[in-house]
Amino acid sequence: MRMYDLIMKKRNGGILTEEEIQFMVSGYTQGQIPDYQMSAMMMAVYFQGMTETETTALTMAMAHSGEMLDLKDIAGVKVDKHSTGGVGDKTSIALAPMAAACGVKIAKMSGRGLGHTGGTIDKLESFEGFTTGITAEHFKRQVNEIGISIMGQTLDIAPADKKLYALRDVTATVDNMSLIASSIMSKKLASGADAIVLDVKTGSGAFMKKEADAFALAREMVRIGNRAGRKTIAVVSDMDQPLGFAVGNALEVQEAIATLKGEGPEDFTQLCMTLGSYMLIAGGKAKEEEEARNMLQEVIANGSALRKLEAFIQAQGGNPAAVHQPALLPKAAMVEEITAPQTGFVEKIDCEEIGICSLLLGGGRETKESEIDLSVGLILHKKAGDYVEAGESLATIHANDRQKLMMAKERFLKAYHMTPQRVAKRPLIKGLVTE
Repeated sequence: MRMYDLIMKKRNGGILTEEEIQFMVSGYTQGQIPDYQMSAMMMAVYFQGMTETETTALTMAMAHSGEMLDLKDIAGVKVDKHSTGGVGDKTSIALAPMAAACGVKIAKMSGRGLGHTGGTIDKLESFEGFTTGITAEHFKRQVNEIGISIMGQTLDIAPADKKLYALRDVTATVDNMSLIASSIMSKKLASGADAIVLDVKTGSGAFMKKEADAFALAREMVRIGNRAGRKTIAVVSDMDQPLGFAVGNALEVQEAIATLKGEGPEDFTQLCMTLGSYMLIAGGKAKEEEEARNMLQEVIANGSALRKLEAFIQAQGGNPAAVHQPALLPKAAMVEEITAPQTGFVEKIDCEEIGICSLLLGGGRETKESEIDLSVGLILHKKAGDYVEAGESLATIHANDRQKLMMAKERFLKAYHMTPQRVAKRPLIKGLVTE
């Protein structure tokens, strides 16, 4: 078997066999197939596409390219949640303790962020001492004991995906549906969960700008998961404006904590309830959505979800006192208001631009080597559809550098679009994909 022949086959619209895909993935991972040949294959896939069978085979080959995390030592159904990412997306920090408090086993692998704000791990490191650098044994023991653990992605999980993604990133082949789906799902399958709930974002702040594309990606990933024997459900949600009010690492942590106290923003709470309901159903703790929602509301009302967060933070070396004392979380030196230049309704918010504001402040990474400032970010006071008077605060900006603050402030004002007419509010949940 030769890589040259496989490139030609795909270039001409042929369908690769499982054996051919396995040969290609293992050869590239082991350094036997050069970058230039794999680049040619990725471009052929980009233009010719892949069938469902090819996409599943690619996913499984990438998942099996390294260590497959074995979670059989953890009792019960293990449920993982994955978001395609967005601005202000701190869902795991609130959702994981909520689901765990309802008895679902949360054994989750997360990564660091590259872009607007930090990833889940970066945000959790707002708790002094917190670490995800734990052994697989510690990880499993913790899930058995308290029902929740989040560990960092090891180098051994889906190494083929790491190599392929880096290549796609520099060859303009990132935005192909099959390649996106296989990249996400290979890591999820290798992480060992029995069931997977996906949050697929759509809108100006999402990777999938068009709703139809988001649903297509959701269907692709759900089919892959189900074909691999994992119960997989996808929720398609709006990311045409930031989720919740907080954008920035420690600020988002505070908002997640407020949500566990029943004081979170309406949209963020709704998303946690929706995703959480399907996690409970997938985990066998509830039969239908209403029952699941009632259970989630109960663990917030009785404080057990908040206590679960405390136990989780403490188990992984963090200071649990910060759950009740936000002053212990990183704080920026400068806090200023951004006021509205005119009266009217917020017509729309350029979500990606708000994310870039956080990045400019130091809240995200432009490169993998960038250091994140966990204390900076923004708290929005007005969302799409809200009425605002001239001079009223649109947002509070948290910064540690005057120049960065001014740059972010200027950019922020350009991201808000005002109109004199009343604006209808967009639904947060766009739909559900189960097959």
